[in-house]
Amino acid sequence: MLLNRYRILVVDDNAINRKLLLQILQDRYDTAFAVNGAQAIEVTHKIKPDLILLDIMMPGMNGYEVCRIIKSDPQIHKIPIIFTTAMNEIEDETLGFDAGCVDYIKKPVSKPIVLARVATHLLLYNQQNECESEVVRRTAMFEESQKSAIYMLGEAGHYNDDDTGCHIWRMGAYAAAVARAAGWAVDRASELELAAAMHDTGKIGIPDSVLKKPGKLNEEEWAVMKSHTTIGYEILSKSDTPFFGMAAKIALNHHEKWDGSGYPNGLKGSQIPEEARIVAICDVFDALTMKRAYKPAWSIKDSFGEIEKTTGSHFDPGLAACFLKIKPEIIEIKKNWEKDAS
Repeated sequence: MLLNRYRILVVDDNAINRKLLLQILQDRYDTAFAVNGAQAIEVTHKIKPDLILLDIMMPGMNGYEVCRIIKSDPQIHKIPIIFTTAMNEIEDETLGFDAGCVDYIKKPVSKPIVLARVATHLLLYNQQNECESEVVRRTAMFEESQKSAIYMLGEAGHYNDDDTGCHIWRMGAYAAAVARAAGWAVDRASELELAAAMHDTGKIGIPDSVLKKPGKLNEEEWAVMKSHTTIGYEILSKSDTPFFGMAAKIALNHHEKWDGSGYPNGLKGSQIPEEARIVAICDVFDALTMKRAYKPAWSIKDSFGEIEKTTGSHFDPGLAACFLKIKPEIIEIKKNWEKDAS
């Protein structure tokens, strides 16, 4: 930003002081003024100045009050405020800094001092904005990289499987919808959507002879297949972040059943992490509606019926009720994914 494009708001009830400050600033900055505290707040909201020169001793609302109000407002709290005052007591300076000001200019004002202080704090303000923008940019880049890694892990788990990649993302969308219906915060439900996509990461460690066998698995092969839960957990638990902690719990527990007949640990009821209980419902539903080498695709009606029928044995009754309650949303998600894939 060029220096002469900065906008300064001068707030002073004394016309002589106000005029002097405006004359000092007008050649270098765009200026605006307010004659009291209430007007200062109104003008600040309207023009969003880059810096405010604020008198302290004003009738009605004094400068400290104005400063506190501005600093408590998320829309304008970053604007630097310099107090202009004739008061010299140290206690007064402490009050000002506690209220949120960045500096003082003593009256009667000196043109070189005003210009120097204003230029310094505008530079700092601009640098702070640039740093914050850079942090936002770098954070967005990091999040995008993290998402890419998640996508790759999700796809890796199904690289040698007959499942289409759409399955994991469609199932994740179902899981987020169920989580929201169950009262999860939107942000946490969005995390679940990504974490759910990695539920079968462990399949990367299952031999093709087992993973792609067209017929029924024998007892030994089934034991190998079930190990994808522990393999996935071992891979995903290498990270100690809460997000990958969620993904690891899902990978380990999404084949556990409400009645304790699932695997790998035969957990029962609420012993199974809630995120895994949600994913279990969505994973089975989506698998039922998919065509596989060993079965045709079930109808949506029959697939919902199967979830309802196995509630209380395979699935958490409360979460299954949430799933069935949002049937229209589930169907819409499925349609949208089919549209994208076509």
